[in-house]
Amino acid sequence: MRILALDSSGLVATVAVVEEDKTIAEYTVNYKKTHSQTLLPMLDEVVRMTEMDLTSIDAIAVAAGPGSFTGLRIGSATAKGLGLALDKPLIHIPTVDALAYNIFGTSRIICPMMDARRNQVYTGLYRFETAFQVVEEQMAAGVDEIVEKINKRGEPVVFLGDGVPVQEQYLNEHVEVDYLIAPSHLNRQRAAAVGTLALSYYKKGRLESAKDHQPDYLRLSQAERERMEREKAEEKNVGNQDD
Repeated sequence: MRILALDSSGLVATVAVVEEDKTIAEYTVNYKKTHSQTLLPMLDEVVRMTEMDLTSIDAIAVAAGPGSFTGLRIGSATAKGLGLALDKPLIHIPTVDALAYNIFGTSRIICPMMDARRNQVYTGLYRFETAFQVVEEQMAAGVDEIVEKINKRGEPVVFLGDGVPVQEQYLNEHVEVDYLIAPSHLNRQRAAAVGTLALSYYKKGRLESAKDHQPDYLRLSQAERERMEREKAEEKNVGNQDD
């Protein structure tokens, strides 16, 4: 079984091809370029270097959210386009689950944190000592909310993700359990993790058509929030005029 995996949900753009017993190729960039500039050239390079025929893949896995709204749209559009062109199914992988999948063989609770701004993070709680387990499903939450959950559990934890440096001072001041921060080679999105997790989804039949795929944003975009605020203000003004 061969899976093509894509993740452009955060600051990192990453592409991989994985099989059941190995990662054939992985290309990751965390630099000052947009995913629209990097994702397809990275995919082209992976295909060229491995001399791979894209028709040989069984499915396309994509980190489908939450995350950057622009990044998710680029990743999903790329996956949908490939799925339609190659007539291959898509595998919809929760972004935070895939991030947690980087950390294996620990008895600690795994807590990924992606920066969602406004003191919020995309997060969840996981175990991966032998089998991967979702303890708290991925969510958009205030950093105070997830720290409260961690403190109530009272178990050692390992943090990872681009939200950790943003919230590190808060973590230092409020986390009451023993905690570690994952090293740099494990604490960002990796397409190989997306693809390897997708292998288990494939075996369980958790597939979708390219036509039906939609990303999971978990919260409204800034533009949508601003539009709703304007509409509420306009409704309030109309109500005041009626009075």
